[in-house]
Amino acid sequence: MRDFVITTDSNADLPQDFIAQHRITIIPQYYGIEDNVYGDEKNLTPAQFYQKMREGIMPTSMANNPAVIHSKFETILKAGFDILHIAFSSQLSGSYSNVVMTANELLEEYPDARIEVVDSCSASMGEALLVFRAYELKQEGKTLSEMKAVLDEEKKKIHVEFTVDDLQYLQRGGRISKTTAFMGTMVQIKPILSVDPEGKLIPSGKARGRKKSFSTLVDRVIEKNGSNYGTGAICIIHGDCPDDAHHVEKLLKERAGCSNVIIGDISPSIGTHAGPGVLGICYWDNSI
Repeated sequence: MRDFVITTDSNADLPQDFIAQHRITIIPQYYGIEDNVYGDEKNLTPAQFYQKMREGIMPTSMANNPAVIHSKFETILKAGFDILHIAFSSQLSGSYSNVVMTANELLEEYPDARIEVVDSCSASMGEALLVFRAYELKQEGKTLSEMKAVLDEEKKKIHVEFTVDDLQYLQRGGRISKTTAFMGTMVQIKPILSVDPEGKLIPSGKARGRKKSFSTLVDRVIEKNGSNYGTGAICIIHGDCPDDAHHVEKLLKERAGCSNVIIGDISPSIGTHAGPGVLGICYWDNSI
């Protein structure tokens, strides 16, 4: 039986040290600013990216590139490995479809190989939680088929919930109306949005004021897990607002009993639609 490697895309927002430690192949997700395309070798730091948004420059997001997927996957197959790929939600991008299409093409060229693609039905570090789990399962000796089956079931336990600082970015992306954005800004209403079990982005609540929205996010964790989340990873994702992220980290540790908190930047490909100041929590629902 051939060994296999785990791959994912840049929208998983994996910590760089984890990528380096496991030598993970990352499929880039692209974004455009003015006449420049970024996402692979050419990139902006999160601070640079969100500053451009604050200056009024509106970026665009793009799917992954089938030619790049083909090249990266073929390198792995030629080295004698099969592939388990964990993909960005199919309901939020065409990237999953591009991976599946390219995988099928490669399997015609390499009929003895296997490529399994898991639709994470998640985003950002919700996707990363599934990658972390995949490495745990691999260390336990699970086969490729066993891992895909477990991940397809356990992904239902992952929650991604976030709030934004400026409603104009949700309005621009068609998530809320212009009137809702205007009125919400006037009275400081902050929406709470979630990625549902099918991988779709849905409104799931609101709070008055930014600090209250952070407290509401922590309340959601407690509702699902009680006040003792334990040692499992819980992730805070943010769009260039590290002080707010550390504030939420403190709340999670004090109120939800979270001891393993990972803070990470939301990649530009996702941040394009939420803007600077977006902040979210990605966590496991241990009650299921």
